[in-house]
Amino acid sequence: MSAERGHELGNLAEAKALAAPVSEELSDADYADNQQLARLGKKSVLKRNFGFMSILGFSCTILITWEASLILSAPGLANGGPAGVIYGYLIVWIGNISVFTTLSELVSMAPTSGGQYHWVAMLAPRSSAKFLSYITGWLTVAGWQGSVASSGFLTGNMIKGMITMTATYYNYDPQPWHGTLLFWAVIFFAVFINAVVSSTLPKFEGLILILHILGFFAILIPLVILSPHGAASDIFTNFQNGGNFPTQGLSFMVGMMGNVFAFVGTDAAFHMAEETQNPSVVVPRSILISMLINGVTGFAMTLAVLFCLGDDIESLLKSATGFPHLQIFLNSTKNVAGATTMAAIITTLGICATVGMLASTSRVFWSFARDRGLPFWRTLSKVDARTTVPLYAIAVTTVISCLLALIQLGSVTAFNSIVSISVSSLYSSYLIVAVLLLYRRCTTGFAMPDHSELPALANTAGTELIWGPWHLPGSIGIANNAFSCVYLVVIWFFSFWPPGPIPVTAETMNYAVVMTGGVFIISVIYYFVWARKEYDGPIVEVEA
Repeated sequence: MSAERGHELGNLAEAKALAAPVSEELSDADYADNQQLARLGKKSVLKRNFGFMSILGFSCTILITWEASLILSAPGLANGGPAGVIYGYLIVWIGNISVFTTLSELVSMAPTSGGQYHWVAMLAPRSSAKFLSYITGWLTVAGWQGSVASSGFLTGNMIKGMITMTATYYNYDPQPWHGTLLFWAVIFFAVFINAVVSSTLPKFEGLILILHILGFFAILIPLVILSPHGAASDIFTNFQNGGNFPTQGLSFMVGMMGNVFAFVGTDAAFHMAEETQNPSVVVPRSILISMLINGVTGFAMTLAVLFCLGDDIESLLKSATGFPHLQIFLNSTKNVAGATTMAAIITTLGICATVGMLASTSRVFWSFARDRGLPFWRTLSKVDARTTVPLYAIAVTTVISCLLALIQLGSVTAFNSIVSISVSSLYSSYLIVAVLLLYRRCTTGFAMPDHSELPALANTAGTELIWGPWHLPGSIGIANNAFSCVYLVVIWFFSFWPPGPIPVTAETMNYAVVMTGGVFIISVIYYFVWARKEYDGPIVEVEA
């Protein structure tokens, strides 16, 4: 137990005597968590249903890295080839460990649902804190909305791919509208868990963690046993340049974006911090353990799949199912039922990941609305008294996702442009935060508080900065912070590159730069026309 938390628990009797009657029903631990939130200027209105195991399950099952390394294998195989996939995975894994070690220091300081935009407000110079915080809030909201849409899209189309794989038994002509309907089915299941039976969400996430681990072995073992194995030299030295880029190195960097997407969603637990017990310690710990679990299983699955590819990579990329991993399952088992069963495990976990993504996205919407950063903030910031979840925010996230699904009826390229902001926007928000943290580390620094006198307000806009119980000290923290900034700049730059082939056409263009730029421009216009009169950064609702 940290010294700060021990001090909080030791003074609860006196504090509770002065608190409202409802506070008397809280446990000492919950009351301490609420007092910590109050020092950030926020009132506790969400139930703290998540403990360590449930938030760990939440973190792991949103990442679903080993599953995503299968689903998103096409970009890396086309650009980079098998060797590019392996080395790109290791770079992305190490880079993400650095990034989220850095961001975990901030969630330990200020565990709020707002996450990035709250941290920018507390770190940035006073002259620019309000504007930078606002832009970061919009980037975070857009990135998470794109993540929900991309999760629903991929999962819905995986179901369609499974149906295509079993088409030997009946006639099936896949249509774009089939994918849209399946997309909606996935989203509505996520709504059911988040809104109708919201109290079961922590238990649901814990259960899915078990499936996540068991499913890994259920896929890995038959894949390794039943598939013919390639030579190690063909895997570790075989680079491809399917996009016809000028150099193999450029092709490698572009193909690495598939691995980057496999790690998108790591910050989900940040936005559930106000529903987690002892979040300043539990959330960072769950993030880093989930990075370890998902990184190891993802790398093991990546190696297994690459050894089981066979000689004809091109046929996998052109599979009628739309996903190379489905064709690999079929080639390995030589049995439709067996391949479908393996695919169903991954599809189920994809559906469950969408549940967590919808939860995290709705909390970002709700928190940013609470701080008056969004239109209709009075409605979006409401929390249902019965379920203690932000139902209006869930509804808006759902409606936007369902409307986005209609775009793929006209153009899958246009839809992919929408969801591509899940990487570019979220990584933009990470980069802003990481740079500002490095700036504060190398200039004014942070205080280590005397725990006998904790300030009434800290770690919010315009207040004292105090390290949380979890952080990297001194030069180690600065070095890691600097490395995370370099990594983020590289990934951010290449997130806007088209996957090829060269020359680029309207169908193969990556419109992420247009979408992310559009979000930035709209947020700037909206800020100067209206929001600067309403938005002052994270508002102080209550003082500890």
